[in-house]
Amino acid sequence: MPESLLIIEDEQLLGAELVRHYQRAAWDVEWVKTAAEARRALFERTLEPLVVLSDINLPDGNGLDLLEEARQRRCRSEWVFLTGYGGVPDSVRAIRLGACEFLTKPCDLDRLDLVLNGAARGARAQRRVQDASQSQAQKYTPDSFLGDSREVETVRDLLRRLNRAPFSSLIITGETGTGKGLAARILHHGSARAEGPLVEVNCAALPRELLESELFGHEAGAFTGAKGRRRGLIEQAHGGTIFLDEIGEMPVDLQATLLKVIEDHTLRRLGAEKEIGIDVRVLAATNQNLQEQILEGSFRADLYHRLSVFRLELPPLRKRLEDIRSLVPVFVNEYNAVAGRKVSVIPDEVWEKLHGYRWPGNIRELRNVVERCVLLATDHRFPAQWLQLESPLAPNGANAAATVCDAYLHLPLDGSMGLDAMVGTIIETMLVRHDYNVMETSRLLQTTREKVRYRIEKYHIKTSK
Repeated sequence: MPESLLIIEDEQLLGAELVRHYQRAAWDVEWVKTAAEARRALFERTLEPLVVLSDINLPDGNGLDLLEEARQRRCRSEWVFLTGYGGVPDSVRAIRLGACEFLTKPCDLDRLDLVLNGAARGARAQRRVQDASQSQAQKYTPDSFLGDSREVETVRDLLRRLNRAPFSSLIITGETGTGKGLAARILHHGSARAEGPLVEVNCAALPRELLESELFGHEAGAFTGAKGRRRGLIEQAHGGTIFLDEIGEMPVDLQATLLKVIEDHTLRRLGAEKEIGIDVRVLAATNQNLQEQILEGSFRADLYHRLSVFRLELPPLRKRLEDIRSLVPVFVNEYNAVAGRKVSVIPDEVWEKLHGYRWPGNIRELRNVVERCVLLATDHRFPAQWLQLESPLAPNGANAAATVCDAYLHLPLDGSMGLDAMVGTIIETMLVRHDYNVMETSRLLQTTREKVRYRIEKYHIKTSK
């Protein structure tokens, strides 16, 4: 499918040359010469070009006013300005309105090609995000947070109320696997921003340098390998929502930049001299204790207080075990459809084991267990032998299969202890031997405090005598 380009240019010779050039390059080009014609094309005929190449000074108006109106109407095109009379105030306004580039005449066609091709790539990426968000709008409602318990009904009620509140930031807390991502999608798709994009970022999955560039974008030459301008994920979420999962893993200096985005509604790409305006709602999620991180200096108190004006806490599955009865049949039907199975009978033995387990991985772990059992089923019965439920730690935190002798921890290699159980036992043993000092434990294990704290919460290890 050819790239689509709208040219807004009143100069006859230049306009004709641009049309010929980009038609030869296989672009689908439309050319208008006035602001009125542009309005008819964009707002009445609802033309949606990937890129708009516009002059600023038009016979009946200003190209920057057109861009501002287009942004208010949520037009999804990328805008590039090409003008012979633009000064610093015009360029600043263009960038603040979210223009991709501001060029002055005369402009070399090779450079213009580079700019327009980059703008088209950015527009396509943003549209994919927006289209995916719109297709999911009916899928994510408060009722999709499943369960019949009082705890879940409380969560659903809060989700409904939050969807009616025009908040700019919110934090979702809860253990791993409790549904923080699902809650974020429900909050986005049920809000007035549902038609905008939802961009999801796992802050723990990227190293610091890459996370900064991914979030805030960069200009050409901002660092080695930055060959062109790139819009960051926050900028791509303009008009919608950005979901920052594992916010506790974000480096402190980037937390300061994020706070500025939330409070000032502006953003500066790496290597840029000017800030741009941004309209985005920030949802953050964590399974860590951010107040402890504040005391340790690894999380900013001002960002925490800004995010926690609205807070949604999700309960672990072990505190709502009655919901297993409603969750398991849903997961069974889902994986029956995926794998062509016909599992329909769940024996009492299975229910007893499911209700007797502590579920450190919460809903995610339950879903994975059901998936395994359905895929390995040979008839209509849910196979109890494939549950393979083994708590990482015994209820009192001890594990009889592991023994400590002098400075050595002995773990069984006969298959009686799984990997999770081993990791949990190692961390708990180190904490006990070092008077529950998390910093010393992380130093001796040659890892970070954040990773030790994550596993303390995952395996429910006590952190005091």
